Amino acid sequence: MNSTLLVNISRFILLLAIQIIIFNNMNFLGFIIPLPYILFIILYPVNGNKSGLLIASFLLGLIMDLFSNSGGIHATACLILAFTRPSIFKFSFGVSYEYQTIKINDVLTPERFSFILLSVVIHHVTLFLLEAFQISFFWDILTRTLLSAVFTIISCIIIIYLIKPNKR
Repeated sequence: MNSTLLVNISRFILLLAIQIIIFNNMNFLGFIIPLPYILFIILYPVNGNKSGLLIASFLLGLIMDLFSNSGGIHATACLILAFTRPSIFKFSFGVSYEYQTIKINDVLTPERFSFILLSVVIHHVTLFLLEAFQISFFWDILTRTLLSAVFTIISCIIIIYLIKPNKR
């Protein structure tokens, strides 16, 4: 096995364990839940296997559904995020995406922040829309999406800086 595969497997297990053990037990104001497990999808290599990303995203969401007893909404939201990820890359990075010279876990730039922001918002809108499953709860969905996105982005940035490799 090559090192990229080992890094992805360990990132998958570590982020899932952190989400299940720590972040699933956090519940601010009764409805704000940070979901940094999607960092696996965000940090997946740009030139990585696309079908591998879709399968891993489905498994990530499915395991979250099993531990959250949520009936498939995490798996759907993760698949939608993984499927729209190339479009988000093209929007955020432009030409740099075409040459695949992007590393998300470097210093936070406006392009990287916009990529993380769009990814989190797409995931959260899908998740909370499927959870409510009624458009009449529009304000509730919008409130939960925005507030949970803020906490998710903060936790994702902290985790990125914690796992960022040292450059010597």
